[in-house]
Amino acid sequence: MENNRRWWALVAVALGTFMTYLDNNVVNVALPSIQRDLGLSIAGLEWITSAYILVFAGLLLAGGRVADVLGTRLAFLSGLVIFTVASVAAGLADGQELLIGARAVQGVGAALLAPASLALLQELFPDPKERGAAIGVWGGVGALALAIGPFTGGVLSEHVSWGWIFLINLPIGVATLALTLLSVPRPAVRGRSAGVLRRLDPAGLLASSTGLFALTYALIEGDAEGWTSPLILGFFGVAAAAAVLFVLLQRRNADSMVDLAFFRSRMFTGGLLAMGLWAFGVFGIYFYMAIYLQNVLGFSPTEAGAAFIPMAIITAVGAVLAPRLELRFGVARVTAFGLAVMAAAIGGIAQYGTGTTYGDLLPWFLLYGVGGGLLIPLNTVVVDALPPQRAGIASGMLNVSREVFGLLGVTVLGAILTNRATAADGSELDRYLEGYQFSLVIAAVLVAVGVPVSLWMLRREPAPLPEPKVLETV
Repeated sequence: MENNRRWWALVAVALGTFMTYLDNNVVNVALPSIQRDLGLSIAGLEWITSAYILVFAGLLLAGGRVADVLGTRLAFLSGLVIFTVASVAAGLADGQELLIGARAVQGVGAALLAPASLALLQELFPDPKERGAAIGVWGGVGALALAIGPFTGGVLSEHVSWGWIFLINLPIGVATLALTLLSVPRPAVRGRSAGVLRRLDPAGLLASSTGLFALTYALIEGDAEGWTSPLILGFFGVAAAAAVLFVLLQRRNADSMVDLAFFRSRMFTGGLLAMGLWAFGVFGIYFYMAIYLQNVLGFSPTEAGAAFIPMAIITAVGAVLAPRLELRFGVARVTAFGLAVMAAAIGGIAQYGTGTTYGDLLPWFLLYGVGGGLLIPLNTVVVDALPPQRAGIASGMLNVSREVFGLLGVTVLGAILTNRATAADGSELDRYLEGYQFSLVIAAVLVAVGVPVSLWMLRREPAPLPEPKVLETV
């Protein structure tokens, strides 16, 4: 395709990704405003966030398979339309049921759009060097969305109306739709359409979605219900049973959605693990740092959201530069260095309690952003490790790793924080800080585990030497 159309297509894919990432965290800061306006119960308030995450995480593998079988362009456009329409419904909702339902439908759209976006980049940029640059830009835009989300939610809910945190997706969605239709070419018409349902692997889709849904629900509700409660243990049991069934189904299906041989690839498995550790740190730290800034340091919601913007800008810049560093030093070293820097930054942030200023935290925030940006090339590593016709499922698995480990970051750190705070002495604030600082230290250690993992699993094997030529004598 023409060069300028290709880069306009990158803008479209980046905007679509920006919307889904933004909606992943834009709601949290606006929840108090939504509760006051709609008179929601605490349970209803929790489901505004949980409905989106549950459906999104549960359908990610299904979305990746749809992209592989029906085409990345169709999956991306379908997800974009569903997500945009559901966003308008959420923004205009006047009751709990409509808002929660719209959030669930947003999750359906995001589960189609997210895997297709990364797979589209592989199609649009076949040259590895250009693809690395494109994924760097795409990753940088996603990093910006992680921080702009809380800030946008704070500003709109505080100064305009909470409905606009969803309605803002309408102009973005329309612009993205127009750009996609104009710049992303239609795929070549395939010679046959028979067997599409079989290739979609309905049994595999059902098993994977059930398992991911059950696991996500258990991680979200485990702290509130009790990790050993019959409900949570039951959902963990369903997740385990669905995972076993999924593996059995994939072994018997000649055209399985997830070939188990994928995991024999060191680069593929190592990339998923490293990305998971990145998400563990990013999601967990963003969540608990936002609470710390507001409840301990007295920041307003808007101020707390703005505090993360410098970190996100550094992450975005690092994401753009990381592919060049990867070419020079190799993905194993760049990833290991990024995780090491993140771990050091988390350990630095853990030093601070009351009486802290934003200036004290800012250097550590910036260092954290440097480390986070360096892990963007992992997207290329994971997708390139599989055949091109499996780019959708590779992207889906990458997103699953990010979402599940991100939820683990929130739930595991939350459990550690609560247990440590309960065992500590002193005032309520002192006990909270004891748990908060200890949980950050644990997070730093777990992220640092990724350093040796990356150095070992992501190292590229040297190319074999050519066979020496044998001169024949006549």
